[in-house]
Amino acid sequence: MNWALLILRLCLGAIFIGHGLQKAFGLFGGPGVTGFSEMLSGLGFKPALFWAYIAAYTELIGGLLLLVGIFTRGAAAFILILIIVATLKVHLTKGFFLQGGGFEYNLLIMGACLLLIILGAGKFSLFNKL
Repeated sequence: MNWALLILRLCLGAIFIGHGLQKAFGLFGGPGVTGFSEMLSGLGFKPALFWAYIAAYTELIGGLLLLVGIFTRGAAAFILILIIVATLKVHLTKGFFLQGGGFEYNLLIMGACLLLIILGAGKFSLFNKL
């Protein structure tokens, strides 16, 4: 179980660090916080720049926390909330399958976050009590 939780944390953490770096700093072909803010504005988020920073740093810091196993349950909970909002605002209307922009990837992330919220970081973490 501890090895499985480590693998889950490392994979999910890496994914969210990458997405956070795209949104916060424009790395890896991402939009940066300004471009991301414009996209959020088009979805009706107000103030868009505020929510862009919240989402970008939730992904970046949440991913880092998952990667090392600090505040794992809390980080997973914040990422879960972020993914639920993304699903409802963007992906749900596009159907299930990923190639159409659907929510299947989001559903997998939700399941992974729920597992980490329920089970915690496991033995192989820097701070496995939270």
